[in-house]
Amino acid sequence: MLTLLKKEINGFLNSLIGYIVMVVFLLMTGLFLWVFPLEFNILDFGFAGLDGLFILAPFVFLFLIPAITMRSFADEKKSGTLELLMTQPLTDIQVIMAKYFAGVVLVIISLLPTLIYYLSVYLLGLPPGNLDSGSIWGSYLGLLFLGASFVAIGIFASSVTDNQIVSFILAVFICFFLYMGFEFIYNFVVSGKTGLIIESLGLNAHYTSMSRGVIDTRDLIYFLSVTAIFILLTKLSLESRKW
Repeated sequence: MLTLLKKEINGFLNSLIGYIVMVVFLLMTGLFLWVFPLEFNILDFGFAGLDGLFILAPFVFLFLIPAITMRSFADEKKSGTLELLMTQPLTDIQVIMAKYFAGVVLVIISLLPTLIYYLSVYLLGLPPGNLDSGSIWGSYLGLLFLGASFVAIGIFASSVTDNQIVSFILAVFICFFLYMGFEFIYNFVVSGKTGLIIESLGLNAHYTSMSRGVIDTRDLIYFLSVTAIFILLTKLSLESRKW
């Protein structure tokens, strides 16, 4: 499994797509946070914080992570190498987890350079260090779990088709619905206690909760459950080729 994991990571890093994803993520967040005169601009806002990053990043991930994962199984199917891969001394779940963790590693690599934003805001504060570090680290953790959930969804989308474009569109749709769909239902369709229950089914509610800097085990269990469900669905999708 470790050999396959290294192969998948090297496949990302030796191709343009991995670097394009990281550059696009950093470029978009950097422009909105430091250049464009919008509400997310840290210098114009005059407050030491990274709220803009954690509002923007999930929407950037909605498109970039499906772009990372769309080749995972779709390309293997199209090129005919999936059967060869499955004949290796690895179980289906080991193959899936290797591809999954490779995607998560790329998400982590994409997030690491944004620590420069944290250092910049830390030094620009008056006095320096005058910012809510607990909330920021909680937001980073929430963003990592959110990205990991998107990777699991993307892997699943790639497993049900041999077309990368179809995989990308399907993954974007599922990610968007799970991130914003339940909140939309709560805001415009159902309200009250039932609406709150429906809202809690969405990724955004738990991501927002972690962004407050308080790590609730319910949020962690939720993200891990979403990831596990889509990994299981991916396994079922791959097993269906034997039916």
